[in-house]
Amino acid sequence: MDYMKKVVYHSNYWYNDGLRKAQIRDMSGAILSLKRSLQFNRENIAARNLLGLVYYGIGEVPEALVEWIISKNLRSRDNIADYYIKKVQSSAKELETVNLAIRKYNQCLAYCQQNGEDLAVIQLKQVIAAHPSFLKAYQLLALVYLHTEQYSRARQVLRTARKLDTTNDITLRYTHELTQQRGKGRRKSEKKRSDAVEYSLGNETIIQPKHSRLKEVAGHLAVANLFIGAAIGAALIWFLVAPAVNQSSTERMNDQMRDYSDQIKSLEAQVSAQTRTLDSYRASGEQAQADAEQAQAVQEGYERLVQASVQFNAGSSDYATLADLLLSVSRDSLGENGQSMYDQLSELIFPTACNTNFWTGMQALQDADYQSAVDDLYKVVRMDESYNNGQALYNLAEAYRGNGDNENAAVYYQKVVDGYSDSGYAEEAQNRLDELSQSSADTTQDGAAPEEENTEY
Repeated sequence: MDYMKKVVYHSNYWYNDGLRKAQIRDMSGAILSLKRSLQFNRENIAARNLLGLVYYGIGEVPEALVEWIISKNLRSRDNIADYYIKKVQSSAKELETVNLAIRKYNQCLAYCQQNGEDLAVIQLKQVIAAHPSFLKAYQLLALVYLHTEQYSRARQVLRTARKLDTTNDITLRYTHELTQQRGKGRRKSEKKRSDAVEYSLGNETIIQPKHSRLKEVAGHLAVANLFIGAAIGAALIWFLVAPAVNQSSTERMNDQMRDYSDQIKSLEAQVSAQTRTLDSYRASGEQAQADAEQAQAVQEGYERLVQASVQFNAGSSDYATLADLLLSVSRDSLGENGQSMYDQLSELIFPTACNTNFWTGMQALQDADYQSAVDDLYKVVRMDESYNNGQALYNLAEAYRGNGDNENAAVYYQKVVDGYSDSGYAEEAQNRLDELSQSSADTTQDGAAPEEENTEY
């Protein structure tokens, strides 16, 4: 008991720590604390619901839904997670917007891998506008700005990302990289100043590059190289470039087609991945529902078993009623003790109940009340299929035949023939089977005759 108290204490401690961090927008720290809380006690509903809210706060809507669904399965009543799920699901437009934003974000990753930073920037701006709390989109946009040396824009995006999650490792690492790049830029500026000469003219300071003999010679050579390069360029255009223009244009067209094909494949893969994710969410929800229904069925089975035992011991019900209670219980769904209790009760109740239901079923069969006969004799067969050496099976088949259900009648006639060949009912059952087979063949021929006559006509 002391151990359980310690586990609950530690779980609540980390929950409170996660709550404090979430209140100051330390989302990364809150996620770590809440996950620790759930490691100590996975049924801490408050911690799991808060973890879903933290995920939702940084734009991770699928992860938030997963946590809330698990919370609802752990506690189906008086759980605020039910409100959160309905709140998200009630707005189909918001869900579609989030789904579209995630797909565009994945497409931007593909653009970055293909050196398409301009397309990525345009797409990421649309993602942020549609889904303003999507932290990963801000981080990817800042990374693209850093890669393209747009440091002022990267700084603005990182400030917004810091507001969403103040201690996120990726955001802090990008901020540190931005600071280093700005330092390198200042050092380059100072180096350029050292290569210049400053002097004063009146009240003005004039900065002029240093001159050297080498630079002067290089200047003269540059002029000569211009004329030489122009001549060589003209010759290259005449002999080499012109014939290759068409080929180069064709190659560029082929490259573009390959790029478009790769983009289409990438988009198809993204759609497939999102579909699998949604299918997994649906499957998990369906599995949870199936487990709940199975648990409910097991509980009802035990309740009926206990009810039958109490009524049997008290003598308050007849054997037919007690047998109906036992037949409504699935023995395979019970545990070892439950199955033992079921077997003990059935051994005491079923023999008498079989006699009662058999004679009521026979009376209904004689009165041509075939449905009542089917109901009573079917119970007898379920309790003891070998009752009276196949007599219950044979009469159940007779009741089905009288009720017009030849398919089930044939099934039970066949059971008599296969299992009780030494009884007096086997021969009668075989005759009935032959009659049903002949009747089916006659019906088929009667149905085919008009079609043949129409064809001849």
